[in-house]
Amino acid sequence: MREFWYRVLLRVVLVGACVLTGLIAGSIVFGLALAVGVLLAGSLRDQYEIGRFDHWLNSTVDTALPDGAGQWEFLFAKLARRERNARHLREDLRSRLERMREASRAMPDGTLIMSRDEVIEWLNPMAEQHLGLDGQRDIGSPLLNLLRQPEFANYLQSGDYADPLSMPSPRQPGRTLQIRVVAFGDEQKLLLSRDITQLEKLETMRRDFVANVSHEMKTPLTVIHGFLETLEDALPELPHEQALSFIAMAQQQSVRMQRLVEDLLTLSALETDAPMSEEAVDMRNLLDIVMIETRALSGGRHEVLLELDGPPGALTGCARDLRSALGNLASNAVRYTPDGGRVRLGWTVVDGCGVFSVEDNGIGIDAQHIPRLTERFYRVDRGRSRETGGTGLGLAIVKHVLERHQATLNVVSEPGKGSCFTVRFPARRTLRQAQAVAA
Repeated sequence: MREFWYRVLLRVVLVGACVLTGLIAGSIVFGLALAVGVLLAGSLRDQYEIGRFDHWLNSTVDTALPDGAGQWEFLFAKLARRERNARHLREDLRSRLERMREASRAMPDGTLIMSRDEVIEWLNPMAEQHLGLDGQRDIGSPLLNLLRQPEFANYLQSGDYADPLSMPSPRQPGRTLQIRVVAFGDEQKLLLSRDITQLEKLETMRRDFVANVSHEMKTPLTVIHGFLETLEDALPELPHEQALSFIAMAQQQSVRMQRLVEDLLTLSALETDAPMSEEAVDMRNLLDIVMIETRALSGGRHEVLLELDGPPGALTGCARDLRSALGNLASNAVRYTPDGGRVRLGWTVVDGCGVFSVEDNGIGIDAQHIPRLTERFYRVDRGRSRETGGTGLGLAIVKHVLERHQATLNVVSEPGKGSCFTVRFPARRTLRQAQAVAA
């Protein structure tokens, strides 16, 4: 306002000067004419500057504010500062909005914004993937026209969003989504979607694991409890030999439970992210130990052979874990090979990779069971597994040990003809004989 009154005063002074000039010149008419000319020139100048300003306002191109002259210079300078600040603010807001969009695109969860009428206003790429929507085509469409699952419609229209909704993915068979709706702003709604397929699988595995462990523990405990009750109630009347047989069978079941607990602890240790000890493992010594343990388990009922193709060298890894894995493969061959059968253990180096194999002529495995052999407690024949004293965790332990050593397991089997389990260790873990001796 100060500049406005300054300019008004300046024009009054100019008009007064013109009139005074006319009086001095002896003609009041000349003075008035001069004053009118000054006012007209100022008015024309104002109209010119107003026209330039109006042209700038109507311009569709982001051009700089024109420079003013005279009394307009102050006004244009202030407008230029304000416009510059507003432009910086817009650029800052645009930058923040773009960062928010980038963040939303990178989010692992789907995000969708709806109006009060469930009309889609915005969604990120993960929401497009989860819900099978198109971010360009479906903006402005009612969500319930695109997702017609009754459970989802009931959840969205219920208004009770305290608990999330779990439902099958509408566009990805076999996937499960968790949907949560949050009300915000002017009766808007924020829909969050999360893929919980893996979590559900883990929960199913946990339930199955607990059920299997409970079942595996229940049988030997029941047997031991029954024998102890019998011995407690009828020990004086029982023949000595029968009492000893009861004790032997109870001891056998306790050993089975002990083996199950040991396997569970081993599997738990392997599933942790604890670093594995690395050492040069003498394969000749390890294979001899595995063969001796296999023959002891067989008790002379099978022909157990160890075949080496050249000097065995060494492997870098954990000796304890490798002994457990290779021993489990060999013991399984003994358990599932009838008396009089043959179990062959082999070791060779192919293209720098160490290859361990266990081949038997036992009962074999049907092809449909092979992909699931390394699952915990998975058994092809539950009855036979219990007869042979298996815990159902051996191949699961083998799987984790091989993964920690970057090795692969291949199974070839045919029912009635036997099986061949082949482990291939990477070349970077296989040491030649000279390297093994140096290590």
